[in-house]
Amino acid sequence: MLTLTRELRDRILAHARADHPDEACGVVAGPAGTDRPERFVPMLNAARSPTFYEFDSTDLLKLYREMDDRDEEPVVIYHSHTATEAYPSRTDITYANEPHAHYVLVSTAECGNEEGPYSFRSYRIVEGEITEEEVHIVERYEE
Repeated sequence: MLTLTRELRDRILAHARADHPDEACGVVAGPAGTDRPERFVPMLNAARSPTFYEFDSTDLLKLYREMDDRDEEPVVIYHSHTATEAYPSRTDITYANEPHAHYVLVSTAECGNEEGPYSFRSYRIVEGEITEEEVHIVERYEE
């Protein structure tokens, strides 16, 4: 199960809507070993595509160095689908190389840039196997 604050969910959704019709992508980092997403890091979709996302390699290297310095790991890796359901594509599965991460997909197919219906789902993707998981939204994390 993914536990996520309402603020982080809303920021991911806002990024997906803002980048529509292109796919949005980013990471929510958290303290290593905690499975607690805390630091929202929107990334640029270097592909600038409505059907594909790609992290800029320089930005990604910088992010991983930053996470190492802060003793963090990518807890959530998110991106949007702009014309299809929020389910991992074959390409998404191929790029899923963080076995401990939650892969969040947001579909903006119905709402586009506007308020309105959207889909927000989370998956674990390990060695090509997809497992959907519940998303639990909280106001803040328990201490």
